Amino acid sequence: MHESDSIVIIPTYNEKENIENIIRSVFSLEKCFHILIIDDGSPDGTADIVHRLIDTEFFDRLFIIERKGKQGLGTAYIAGFKWALNREYSYIFEMDADFSHDPKDLPRLYAATHDEGNDVAVGSRYVSGVNVVNWPIGRVLMSYFASQYVRIVTGFKVHDTTAGFVCYKRRVLETISLNDIRFKGYAFQIEMKYTSYKIGFKIKEVPVIFVNRREGVSKMNGGIFGEAFFGVMRLRLDGWLRKYPKLKD
Repeated sequence: MHESDSIVIIPTYNEKENIENIIRSVFSLEKCFHILIIDDGSPDGTADIVHRLIDTEFFDRLFIIERKGKQGLGTAYIAGFKWALNREYSYIFEMDADFSHDPKDLPRLYAATHDEGNDVAVGSRYVSGVNVVNWPIGRVLMSYFASQYVRIVTGFKVHDTTAGFVCYKRRVLETISLNDIRFKGYAFQIEMKYTSYKIGFKIKEVPVIFVNRREGVSKMNGGIFGEAFFGVMRLRLDGWLRKYPKLKD
């Protein structure tokens, strides 16, 4: 029986080229992590690959939630958070399926929370310069300045606010009102970190190298960036007017 205090949530849509390799890479780590796949009705058979791996090898540490149609990254993670909170996991991770996040960095995010006493660990592309590989320069600039924009508008000091490689301690997700998280794309990542910050949780950025996907098709589009741009203004307004949960000792 492979027991773990940690679950890695990986949303998928058409990731058949990557999904088995990313699962095996996580399970090859010295520390044991469990994995929860949230698949939004991938027509390419991504979920079928996951079910095969569950049935033949990883029944006690690989799990899947299948949803009908593309419902958004944010709602996928919220579903995963709630699933994890209904179990005994103490550390809940977000990670992409396409190897843009290196599974070997998972233990570093774990150490930042488990060993160093932080509540949230962010795998950051920008805390020590710009650590992005194989992205077009236009997209690098857009992503970098998006995070700078968030810092300026909100006063939030995290360098990589849109990062999707994150570890949350259980108590963070228990404190945040997950049903009140409103955004689905890049703004979801900003909202989760900003809400954690406003409540008073301790956040640490862990420098990582982000590598653009080698297999499959990017899910990025202009609407996602638009949501983030206007969503930041809404978050700043919330920062003035909204009552956030109080941090419990």
